[in-house]
This record gives sequence, C-alpha cells and structure tokens, in this order.
Amino acid sequence: MTGQDLDTLAYLRRARDLMDREYASPLDVAQIARASYMSQAHFSRQFRKAYGETPYAYLMTRRIERAKALLRRGDMSVTDVCMAVGCTSLGSFSARFTELVGATPTSYRRGDHAALETVPACVTKDLTRPMRT
Repeated sequence: MTGQDLDTLAYLRRARDLMDREYASPLDVAQIARASYMSQAHFSRQFRKAYGETPYAYLMTRRIERAKALLRRGDMSVTDVCMAVGCTSLGSFSARFTELVGATPTSYRRGDHAALETVPACVTKDLTRPMRT
C-alpha cells in the first residue's frame, strides 16, 4: 500500500467512526465526507470500495443494530425507537428494519430474546448484527 492509500483509509475510518458515534444525529453524506477531507462523490466511491457498502447503507445498518437492542429491552414503542436512533420517518425505518432483520420492528420486539441475556454483550452484538442479503 502506498502512503496515499493509508491516508485514504485513515480518513475513511474517521468518517466511519463519526457514523458509529453519532448515528442518532441527523447526518448526511456531505457532512460525513467533510470529516474525511474528501468531496462527496470521491468519499462515496472510496467508502464503498473500502467497506463494500455506501455510507448511507452503513449508517442505516448501525441505526438498525441499535434499534434491535432497544427493541429487545421492550420498554420503548417502535416510534420512540425510530426517533432514538436518528430516523425521522417511521415508514422508512420499518421498511429498512424489515429488509435487514427479516421481521417487522413490532414482531422483533415481541420475539423471545431470553437466550441472548446469558451471552456476553460482544457476542450478542455479533449475533444480532443486521446483514444485507
């Protein structure tokens, strides 16, 4: 790898870390690209090349991942979870959740998650990570 490639990866990690940390904030590609010191188009191309998905898809996966954890707790409505993870449209949130998880947010919340209570959090996170098919 050249020094430029390593710099690009470092900038992309900076942007990815921003999405991981601020997933519930209203983030857009322009704002995330600024964190990586790249233009929007270049950032989007480089991010997809490095991580295999678009920045928006990555951000939504993080949001759905967090939504799953909140829904397993069972003490929040689907609408409250939607807003807590940074989504503004319940319909879009539900559609994306269903696409990634294979169940609606309501049916996921109603599911039996007792088996996950005895598993370490790091393993639970890996087992419940939303996957694109």
